[in-house]
Amino acid sequence: MRPTRSLLLLALAGLAVLGAGCKREAPAGSPNAPLRLGFFPNITHAQALVGNAEDTFSSQPGVGRLEVKQFNAGPAAMEALVAGSLDVSYVGSGPAINTFLKAGRELRIISGAVNGGAVLVVKSAKSAEELKGKKLATPQLGNTQDIALRYWLKQKGLVTNLQGTGDVQIVPLSNPDILGQFLNGGIEGAWVPEPWGARMVAEGGGHILVDERDLWPDKRFPTTVIVTTRKVLETQRPRVAALLRAHVQLTERWKNDRAGFTTAVNAAFGRLTHKPMPGPIIQDAFSRLEPSLDPVPSALATAAQHAKDLGFTADADIKGLVDLSVLDEVRGAAAK
Repeated sequence: MRPTRSLLLLALAGLAVLGAGCKREAPAGSPNAPLRLGFFPNITHAQALVGNAEDTFSSQPGVGRLEVKQFNAGPAAMEALVAGSLDVSYVGSGPAINTFLKAGRELRIISGAVNGGAVLVVKSAKSAEELKGKKLATPQLGNTQDIALRYWLKQKGLVTNLQGTGDVQIVPLSNPDILGQFLNGGIEGAWVPEPWGARMVAEGGGHILVDERDLWPDKRFPTTVIVTTRKVLETQRPRVAALLRAHVQLTERWKNDRAGFTTAVNAAFGRLTHKPMPGPIIQDAFSRLEPSLDPVPSALATAAQHAKDLGFTADADIKGLVDLSVLDEVRGAAAK
């Protein structure tokens, strides 16, 4: 075989392999595309933890092929949602509000998931005034707990700023790092979601200075909600409805069997993190959580105003953010 012919055949073979490797997946929204669901390995995403571990979502008729994606922070999940690489996600109310206000108002909250479950745990301070000159932490700059802490301190007359030169220094740390710094004496305390508050109390000898439930009417504020985009609602509404049916089932299961559901959440948490929590810690954490399909729109509006007052957003108008029409359809069908 002449060299030129040999080289030509090799090139053609290489192109064939390359073409096979570059085969595109079905575009999002098509019948063969997966429905992509995001959540965090956190007990405030309790329904997602159990639903993923027990295949409750994927086995729900109408969901079709499901692809689950884990995230460690709300902004990353919201970036994926806005970019079109994620369809539905469990997320904190803070990132949901910020994304709606800053990304063309395309995001929609379609259900509540969890209310409560955020606390300020400290080592020694007995009041806000005793926090002056101390260092506190939150999971992320501008996240739900960060805004809650800064606004509470502002209400108490204490100044915070991004440069750390105010009355109280606030540093952003991941939840595991918050616990580590608390144990080592690097911070006085932190405003955190559960189970990190319970762990700071049990493992670090801290005490709860503020249970965030006490700051809201009827002690109700949304910690976790389910979000999607207007486009996904338009193109994949039946599949989103099927996913919400599973979510409703998991929420009712939690309400009807708190002890059993808590055990299931801890098992799922341990499966993902390879370290389930001791019984007393998970039970303490769950004592401050409430399963809820209601995203408490009035609390969302208040949280948006807090974010604006602190300079995190330029607008607080969240009209159109909450769309419970699919949830209402699902619950109405279940009641028949």
